[in-house]
This record gives sequence, structure tokens and C-alpha cells, in this order.
Amino acid sequence: MGYYGYGYYFDPTYFLVLIGAVLCIWAQARVSSTYNRYSRVLSRTGMTGAQAAQRILQLSGIYDVRIEHVGGKLTDHYDPVNKVLRLSDTVYGSTSVAAIGVAAHECGHAVQHDKGYAPLQFRSALVPVANIGSKAGIPLILLGALLGMNQTLIHIGIWVFALAVLFQLVTLPVEFNASGRALAMLGDYGMLDRDETKGCRKVLQAAALTYVAAAASAILQLLRLVLLFGGNRRRD
Repeated sequence: MGYYGYGYYFDPTYFLVLIGAVLCIWAQARVSSTYNRYSRVLSRTGMTGAQAAQRILQLSGIYDVRIEHVGGKLTDHYDPVNKVLRLSDTVYGSTSVAAIGVAAHECGHAVQHDKGYAPLQFRSALVPVANIGSKAGIPLILLGALLGMNQTLIHIGIWVFALAVLFQLVTLPVEFNASGRALAMLGDYGMLDRDETKGCRKVLQAAALTYVAAAASAILQLLRLVLLFGGNRRRD
């Protein structure tokens, strides 16, 4: 009779998954509470998130990026392929400090794209392989395990999954840089005063934690896979 890793009934590596899940839940709660707090603080300029984004793009010399309204909460993102900046329900028409901060952050990605920011280009190039890694990595590992612990398939699965982890890691400098650009542009363009900028910084820092938590969770998952399947752990 065989078993994998640490036995049928207790697998201590589950703690790695649990730690990752707790980090993600904590980060999501933090960004939600911080955003909700500053979504009630209205900007003195009275600009909406969409208006702020349009002004930042124009002052940055970017005229070929469209701004669109997308449904949901905090579903904001910049699409570098189609050059579209999409703002969510809670950002597009809101005049809050939080909304302007999020809109400015997405503009930061547009500026990165316009200036050929290398980490953004690298992340964009990783998207196809990262999607494959996130979808195919674990199934390949499980298939290898079912086929008598086929180490070739298992190792391929681990390396494929590692590509998805790499994407998470590359995302970190991209997001931090976009937030830095956002705060600088909001100050340089006189769109927020000092107190408003402090609130905006807290919102963007909280949002950054979600990316840190996602990267940490992915690393822990990869570590668990290596511990369980990285070597021939089957015993007869």
C-alpha cells in the first residue's frame, strides 16, 4: 500500500495553504475597509474618478487611451492591448478621494505602457504562459501522481505552475510603481491637497497588500507542491 508525502489522514503542508488563505482574506478585508472609509471623503475639486483620469492622461500627454465604465466594485483595470482604462461603478462617477486614487493608479499603468516600462512589458508577455500555468500546473501534477508517480509529468506540472507564481512576483513592482506614479501625478497636477493625498496613499497601500498576499499565497502553494511531489515520496 502506498501513500504520498505525509500519510492519508494528516498532511502538515495544508498549513501552508491555510496561511496563504488567511493572508488573502486579511488583505481583502483591509482594502475593503480602507476604501470604504475614504469613499466617504469627498475631494475638494469635485472631480469624478473618470474626470480625474481624463485630466491625468491629458496632462501626461496620452491621448489614445479610452476611458470606459465597467460594472462591479474595484474591478478597475488598464487594458494595454486595447488601450482602454476601465473604471468600476464605485470609481467612475464618484468624487471621493478613494475613487480618484484608484483612477490615478490605473492611469499610472497607462503611463507605464506609454513609456515602455520594462516590468509591465515583461508581465504582459507572461500573461499567456501564466494562464496556462494556473490552469494546467496542478492537473498535470495530479495526473502524474495517478499514473504511478510519474516524475516527468509531476516535474513539468511544478515548473508550469511556477510560471504562474513568477507572474505574481512580477506584478508586485508593476503595481507599486503605478501607485507611486499616481501619487506623484496627483500632487504635481494639484488634484489633491496634502490631507487628501494621505488618504489616497492609505487606499493604494491597502490595495497593494492584496498583491503581496496573492504572491505570498502562490509561493506557499508552490512550496507545498514541491514538498509533496518534488521528489519520489511514494512508499510501498
